[in-house]
Amino acid sequence: MEALEALGINLPGLLWHTVNFLVLVYLLTRFLYRPVVRLLDERADRIKESMDRAAAVQAELANAGEEARRQLETVRRESQAIIEQAGQVGERVKEQARQEAQAEADKIVARARAQMEQERKATVSELRREMADLVVEAAGKVIGQSMDDGVRRRLVDEFTRGNGPRLN
Repeated sequence: MEALEALGINLPGLLWHTVNFLVLVYLLTRFLYRPVVRLLDERADRIKESMDRAAAVQAELANAGEEARRQLETVRRESQAIIEQAGQVGERVKEQARQEAQAEADKIVARARAQMEQERKATVSELRREMADLVVEAAGKVIGQSMDDGVRRRLVDEFTRGNGPRLN
């Protein structure tokens, strides 16, 4: 003991401090360290669960993003197909309208030609009658006799039919 006293160590005080320290360590461990460790473990578990949920949400978000991208691509393809169909329908309608317009134009031209042909025939017929009248008048003057209306009408009719006049 003397050696300890020579070093300045008081053995009963050292034992007393050691016992106090051990009691303090026991009390701290029992009432402070274990609850703090338990709280830290619980908190670590909650953080781990939160991280797992966040990873799951992130995976779901990635899947939802991929699904949205696929749906968007599908909608794009469908809209492109609809646009192409609309273009084809437009071309068919345009072609049909062009054909209908062409048919209507052909009908108009055919009616105009028929009307022109009728007018030409009417004009030719009128010219033949007038010419026949002139020819009959000239023939009457050349013959020197006047013709009655019946003979005159007969000569004009024969001339207009293309047979030519017959003077009997």
